[in-house]
Amino acid sequence: MMSDNLNIPDDLVTRLLDARRIAVLTGAGMSAESGIATFRDVSNGLWSQFDPRVLASPQGWANDRDLVWAWYEYRRAMVMKAQPNAGHFAIAQLANALQAAHGKEVEVNVITQNVDDLHERAGTTSVVHLHGSLFGPRCKACGRPARDLPAPSDVPVMKLRPPRCTHCNGYVRPGVVWFGEDLPKDAWRKAKAWVNDCDCLLVIGTSGVVWPAAQLPVDAQAKGKLVVEINPHVIALRQSFCIP
Repeated sequence: MMSDNLNIPDDLVTRLLDARRIAVLTGAGMSAESGIATFRDVSNGLWSQFDPRVLASPQGWANDRDLVWAWYEYRRAMVMKAQPNAGHFAIAQLANALQAAHGKEVEVNVITQNVDDLHERAGTTSVVHLHGSLFGPRCKACGRPARDLPAPSDVPVMKLRPPRCTHCNGYVRPGVVWFGEDLPKDAWRKAKAWVNDCDCLLVIGTSGVVWPAAQLPVDAQAKGKLVVEINPHVIALRQSFCIP
């Protein structure tokens, strides 16, 4: 994610050491080094003829649920094969590293736009998924979580029948947020609270163009928080430290 020869300003180091509550907002770039394709890239190969925005929508599900389920199960299989990268581990270890430096307790909360589970597998325990998770399927009819689903095959297939809900016999759908759907209320409420209460917001691997998640750094800046961007390219934030 970053160059080995970083020139980190002394003022930034000082302010990070002073921070007791740190929020971290991550996007697709966070998982790219683990080999996880971005949302659009994952539609190549078998699904190249389909628009991912159509597949990831209520209308796509209504038109062909077997196609949509097959696409998401293949994505889940790819994530299960991937491993957390150094960035995931650095975030998971951040609180302990800072506490070791000054002896005071530090809280680190992760807000991710990613639907993978790499933050959790790296050891981060405080995570909210703004766009849902490939590992949180639920019933399309009653909304109950689906349990004990079989592991997906990493061999792509065009069609795959979704399992049925054990409570109401409705079809189980992917646990992600589709285009046209609202963000999970609890996740969004928690994300806003973490940003409101933090001393520092780290923005890592996100383009800053997907709303409403992109509102979080704006809100942090408006409240005078320290905002640090860690990206290959600077995004449209002002008055923040940028580490390309």
